[in-house]
Amino acid sequence: MTFSKRLPPAGSRPGTLAIPPDSPPPKIHLFDYQGEFCTELDVRDPAELAPYVASPRVTWVDVQGFGSEPTLRAVAELFSLHPLTLADATNVPQRAKSEIRPEHHVIVARAPNPSQRDRVEAPQVFMLLGPNYLLSFQDHHFGFFDPVRERIRAGLGPIRKLGADYLAYALVSAMVDHYFPVLEGFSEDIEALEDRVHGESPPEVLEELHRVRRGLVVLRRVGWPQREALRALVVEPSPFISDEVRDYLRSAEQHMTQAMEAVDSARETTSGLVELYLSNVSQRTNEIMKVLTLMASVFIPLTFVAGIYGMNFDNMPELHQRHGYAAALAAMAAAAAAMVVWFYRKGWIGSRRERRREQL
Repeated sequence: MTFSKRLPPAGSRPGTLAIPPDSPPPKIHLFDYQGEFCTELDVRDPAELAPYVASPRVTWVDVQGFGSEPTLRAVAELFSLHPLTLADATNVPQRAKSEIRPEHHVIVARAPNPSQRDRVEAPQVFMLLGPNYLLSFQDHHFGFFDPVRERIRAGLGPIRKLGADYLAYALVSAMVDHYFPVLEGFSEDIEALEDRVHGESPPEVLEELHRVRRGLVVLRRVGWPQREALRALVVEPSPFISDEVRDYLRSAEQHMTQAMEAVDSARETTSGLVELYLSNVSQRTNEIMKVLTLMASVFIPLTFVAGIYGMNFDNMPELHQRHGYAAALAAMAAAAAAMVVWFYRKGWIGSRRERRREQL
């Protein structure tokens, strides 16, 4: 995966949005809940959010798609967002972070998409955590939060009993969980590649190893800042996060740490497999060169004898003898056999295991 970042034109005024060209028109989804009360709404016009801006309940506004700048600015105006904050929300991609501001807590989280195996991509979600609301921005629908929506609808767990900070934890935790299916897929690939490296090691194995390594590099580059951001959520005091929710965030941080340790372990394994593959290729090349060298060495005395008797001189010994041709062939065969026996005793022909078996 190459790092591709869209920036506004040079010299643009502060707050200019750099919207990805492939981002679809915004789809706005609203949850407003507390206890047994729960309202869910697909918002077509940002003006429909006005009654929920100052709601005493937990309000979650999820914006999927950045394809309409007027819609984004209308949402930002309803929640009194600074133009720079909206520009930051559409800044894709950026490093995961946790940043406390007077009016809200900024959380940027990134997670891999498990449906993409050949090319690992880690889209981001930009969250603004306020006293009773949570705004989330993502340039596409990635399906990260579908399980959280089901929990809100069903009222499972403490999600309806606690505030917006617990909702922020649930969303971040859902993104952390997406690391593990990708890591399991890479682990299966590594196990299969390990068997192939120890076997015949065809050339495409090296390409597959590089593909896995590239994916692990992406996970590490994205995951370690994610772990640091979770650590900041746990240790840094924030007026928007309660101590009870901080305990939940500590669990998410531990899961993220486990994922990153698994990434580092997998990277070391792939590096070892690459070295083993190159070593096997080098060893096979050496074996081939050894066979060719031994064959050339055997034929050197034969070529010498043939060269001697191929010279055009009249007075040469055995040249006009009746059995001279047979004698020359016999001498050449004896020389070749002697060299083969000598190579075998030196250990240059045949494996040591075969020679031990013969001795036993």
